[in-house]
Amino acid sequence: MPWHKTNPVNERLKFVAAAQSGRRTMTELCAEYGISRKTGYKYLKRYAEEGLEALRERSRAPHTRPNQTSERVEAAILRVRKAHLTWGSKKILAVLERKWEADELPARSTVDAILGRAGVVRPRKRRGRQRRSGPPVVDAHAPNDAWSMDFKGWFRVGDGTRCDPLTVNDVATRASLELRAMVAPKLEDVQYRLELLFWELGLPWAILSDNGPPFASRGIGGLSRLSVWLLRLGVLPIYIQPGHPEQNGRHERFHETVKAETATPPRASIRAQQSAFSGWRVEYNDERPHEALGMRMPGELYVPSERQMPLVLPEHEYDDAFEIRRVRRDGSMKWGGGFVFVGEALAGEQVGVEDVDDGHWHVHLGPMRLGVLHERSRTVMPLPLEDD
Repeated sequence: MPWHKTNPVNERLKFVAAAQSGRRTMTELCAEYGISRKTGYKYLKRYAEEGLEALRERSRAPHTRPNQTSERVEAAILRVRKAHLTWGSKKILAVLERKWEADELPARSTVDAILGRAGVVRPRKRRGRQRRSGPPVVDAHAPNDAWSMDFKGWFRVGDGTRCDPLTVNDVATRASLELRAMVAPKLEDVQYRLELLFWELGLPWAILSDNGPPFASRGIGGLSRLSVWLLRLGVLPIYIQPGHPEQNGRHERFHETVKAETATPPRASIRAQQSAFSGWRVEYNDERPHEALGMRMPGELYVPSERQMPLVLPEHEYDDAFEIRRVRRDGSMKWGGGFVFVGEALAGEQVGVEDVDDGHWHVHLGPMRLGVLHERSRTVMPLPLEDD
């Protein structure tokens, strides 16, 4: 009779007794009791060595777990997670690999399981389909080839003060160069912060930003007073296309991380918020592994620029093919016995005008071509936008 219909211990005992009697073969007995020959011989051996106790149910769990994570390693994993509440298993392992031997650390799936058992992670919500990214706006391969600059969406700190975080990152290394809690996105304040950065870190070759003030304007070439100042320093302002924030997607993702780790919830005051920003920026640059950098930290890769901030703001340089005109305070320049408006943001600047064909001239501010001067209409037309 199959064992699952009666008491398993009694059936095993009957099986052992029948086998010891020698009246039937092992094959016949195993067929009658619904077990394999291997199982039958196992019970006979156990009974001979341990008696009746050997026929009772036993745990099927292994006596030892050679691959089980040690309590010491598990505690280290949870300590890293406690210190960095938004880090997942990949970053945690990258940090521990600097202090532990590789064979001491578990697989990523095991770390995920440890975090799950500890109740410190939540299942991720499925994200909606992401809009495809547009063409790359800058191609930076080395530190200071290009920086990116933006204002994270403003919020109010605990005492009600408005906070507009200004963020400046190095594109190639992802290093956070500035994370400043500002009370308003004013041109003078942004220029002051950039000037301090230039004195400390030197000049990049380009700065990427969106098209909003104070980075850009609706004037010719999209130039603002800030971008005109950058051009004087030899720093090319580059703008993403209107309505395409994904063209600066890595900076947008950086803002998401800043919000999650420093401003959820906001701190009590601007001073407290800046303290949170400053402490987190050190962690981000020097402690947090970055997947796009091969799990290295931005601070390992970033080095200051060799281009130093000049003591005196240099004038734009033009070769002999250009006629040079100084822009008046009202944004116009003298041309052909009259005046041509080029933009208020260019007031006081020297622009270069280059003859291209009969009655048409290209207007430049340093290395940037701003538009086409039509001699007959005395107007400067902006350059046509490239297709998406």
